[in-house]
Amino acid sequence: MKRFFVSIALLGLAGCAESSFNNTTGNPTETATLDAQVRQLIGNWGVVPILPIRAENAALVDLGRSLFFDKVLSGNRDVSCATCHSPELNLGDSHSLAVGTGGISNGATRLLGKGRQFTPRNAPALFSSALGMPYMFWDGRVEGSPQFIRTPAGLVLPGGINSVLAAQAMIPVTNRTEMRGNAGDLDVFGAPNELAPIADADNNAIWSAAMKRVLSIPEYLQKFQVAYPGTPTSLLGFQHAANAMAAFEAQAFTKTNSAFDRYLERDDNALSVDAKRGALLFFGRALCSSCHNGPMLGAQSFANVGVPQIGPGMGQAAPLDGGREDVFSGQPRNTSPLFQFRIAPLRNVELTAPYMHNGAYATLEEVVRHYNNVDSALKAYDPSHLDPAIRESYHGDATTIAKIQATVDGRLRQSMRLTPEEQRQLIEFLKSLTDPSARTMAGVVPASVPSGLPIR
Repeated sequence: MKRFFVSIALLGLAGCAESSFNNTTGNPTETATLDAQVRQLIGNWGVVPILPIRAENAALVDLGRSLFFDKVLSGNRDVSCATCHSPELNLGDSHSLAVGTGGISNGATRLLGKGRQFTPRNAPALFSSALGMPYMFWDGRVEGSPQFIRTPAGLVLPGGINSVLAAQAMIPVTNRTEMRGNAGDLDVFGAPNELAPIADADNNAIWSAAMKRVLSIPEYLQKFQVAYPGTPTSLLGFQHAANAMAAFEAQAFTKTNSAFDRYLERDDNALSVDAKRGALLFFGRALCSSCHNGPMLGAQSFANVGVPQIGPGMGQAAPLDGGREDVFSGQPRNTSPLFQFRIAPLRNVELTAPYMHNGAYATLEEVVRHYNNVDSALKAYDPSHLDPAIRESYHGDATTIAKIQATVDGRLRQSMRLTPEEQRQLIEFLKSLTDPSARTMAGVVPASVPSGLPIR
């Protein structure tokens, strides 16, 4: 069932000039004109207020919270969902490319373990992921709605999954680099990792083995019985764990009380004058909203935006990352999906560095400069700010750059010609998308989890 509802009417022009005095300008007429322009542009892009989500079942949320932070779900019992999506690191991990199982230390200081490799992509922040987004993962390999969830060939999800977000939660436990581990691995207690020898294609066996682990813990068995009172223990599957984690994420990570949200609710004073001027650029001349539109300001389509190639690569394009190219291969397409990735939702974007599908940029300033002139940014990219262990995986050769340029989105083939002041104003608008409560998320971290494994 969808967890969000939006206003059925787009923001129109009625009453746009009826703006109250804004102390940051000292000129109410100028402010009213600016507000009228901003609201007219916003109304063109389906950007509407997001109403509160429905409350989740408390027992389901409690179960999901424990599972989200419990390393028992990983083959080596050394990583949890929160390792890469830490509330203390704005629901990411602060790394350009995520460090999966076998890593050393935790959080921002986590290092790649001996014999391990980085995951191919950045760990996206999970803010408001329960708000009906149609695509999950950077390549959108899980997509659809609660009524119809689509996955690539060879990935068949069990019945009973109640959201696209829950479907996403089924995948990391099957991935060797992220959570499952490699054949021959020992867990943190020195015992064999029984999830690792299972064949990669046998997802059902992986989910079954992970669930067997969880249900062998008495406290988890009790939590599942409370959360699913009508389901016999013999019928509990990993889909029930995934639904619970999705319920927790919906309840804890939905953050939609930004200054921009208040502006959408007709509070003209919610945005600064600079943010409003940035909004005029965003929804107008800079063309940002041609991709970043709808209630989430993105997450609804894919594009090649000329991001530098970094990392071990993925799929048929390896050692490059072809993005959408490998998903649903063989099916008719209107355009080449090579190097296309999901257009990121921008709510709370200020908090979600590093940016792009591979964490190529560390700041919003760098991102805006990239979009201002994609061709120049791609050719002049400097990987020196990257983790030294990642820096060597930058693919900056002329052949790779030419491949990216050949299919870059047509809207980005010309410079936006934004002045430094306009770039600053655009960033001020992006910062207005931050919900203040999203800045401090440590309160959702439990003191302990049923397995007894350390949380950090």
